[in-house]
Amino acid sequence: MSAADDFIPLSLCVLTVSDSRTPDTDSSGDYLVEALQAAGHRLAHRALLPDDRYRLRAAVSQWIADDGVDGVLVTGGTGFTGRDSTPEALLPLLDKDMPGFGELFRAISFEEIGTSSLQSRAFAGLANGTFVFCLPGSTSACRTAWERIVRDQLDARTRPCNLATLRPRLKE
Repeated sequence: MSAADDFIPLSLCVLTVSDSRTPDTDSSGDYLVEALQAAGHRLAHRALLPDDRYRLRAAVSQWIADDGVDGVLVTGGTGFTGRDSTPEALLPLLDKDMPGFGELFRAISFEEIGTSSLQSRAFAGLANGTFVFCLPGSTSACRTAWERIVRDQLDARTRPCNLATLRPRLKE
């Protein structure tokens, strides 16, 4: 599908995955909320959960089951430590993987942090017609993902094409 002439606001959720952050110290979640709202989208839900694959899966499952939610932005839990479990929690929910997102994110990150970018297990996909983007936990990584990839793909005016205009056809 091609780009639209007008902006289409989407309803997005933000989930922070962290064992150490609190609502007062969740700078990555705060950044994503501010960025999506500044872009003209609506915040549908926000949560902060510990690195527990079953709690993560339960929360995101609720959101992707809600027809009013267009996308989910997850920050945290994509590294290699023993507690990082976002991919293990959420990959089983995806109907379609979006390998280009992780590849592009790591390529852009390489420009910023060099070979440390290989430690990122950032990924995205589609679950029940809902876009799911899983980003590293650092605010800098969230900014990179939003400003260099996600913002434009969730803007129906981005040419030659974007994810936002695919929404009507996602459940065909």
